[in-house]
Amino acid sequence: MMKIYQTSDKRLTRVGEIGEGAWISLTAPSPEEVRQVAATLDIEPADLQAALDPEESARVSLEDGYTVIIVDVPVQVPDKGVGVYTTIPLGILLTQQTITTVCAVDSQVLQDFAACRVREFSTRKKMRFVYQIMNRAATMYQQELRLIDRRRQEIEKNLAGTMRDSDLIELHALESTLVYFATSLRANSTVLDRLTRYKRLEQYPDDMELLDDVIVEMRQAIEMTTIYRDDIKGTRELFSAVLDNRLNNAMKYLTSVTLIMAVPTVVSGLYGMNVNLDGMPFASSPWGFALVCAIILGICAGAAWFLHKKHML
Repeated sequence: MMKIYQTSDKRLTRVGEIGEGAWISLTAPSPEEVRQVAATLDIEPADLQAALDPEESARVSLEDGYTVIIVDVPVQVPDKGVGVYTTIPLGILLTQQTITTVCAVDSQVLQDFAACRVREFSTRKKMRFVYQIMNRAATMYQQELRLIDRRRQEIEKNLAGTMRDSDLIELHALESTLVYFATSLRANSTVLDRLTRYKRLEQYPDDMELLDDVIVEMRQAIEMTTIYRDDIKGTRELFSAVLDNRLNNAMKYLTSVTLIMAVPTVVSGLYGMNVNLDGMPFASSPWGFALVCAIILGICAGAAWFLHKKHML
């Protein structure tokens, strides 16, 4: 889908043709739309389609007459629960007259611009637009990171109750999300650093304050990712320790029960041997069976009391 926007009198309006100061927004574009934009702006179609490849890495490329910028933005993975995200490329192509964005999905980052939820946004200020996109992306990373940590805390509360396999699977999914975030944020930080050093990209003094804000937000997102990865690692280790402790307690309990149950087994085995009855205690007494059972119960009770005092039962 292709949408064309243009800022006029500080208002963002949708127009029908590509003109000076326009923003061309391509969301999962068709081959025909790619060819149309490439022919109009004199851009290689491959550069427009690069952002549609989910494996494309964040980078900056200076081409003949235009600049290609690719950054990673977070998107939620469908049907995977709260806090499970991945990252996809967002392409930004700058020409002398226009700015073009390309993404495989309708990203929340660009939705904020189309809905006029970004202050001081203008399609004519191309580098400011780029910095604002990266700033919104960094802010979005931070929002999703807080959701991930909140979900981790909810899973951690289940330690006191019955732990489910789904909790461990979800914890692994959250950790995988943080791995994607850490990789993408470092790549975005590298792109931002390169943008500030290219003389070909015109930098305005008014944009430097925004650039500083973007750098701060990016660093904060990277630090949050590192902290939350350590938290999830600690939670996973805690899960493992609790499971090991519960297993040890179960084995200790079963071992104690086995020791107690061995007493009647041994006694009944001795009395079941084919020997002279005269040599067996209580064999000739009419109360012999009851006496043997009472002795067995007494020994079992004594063994249970001893094991209980040793905290083994």
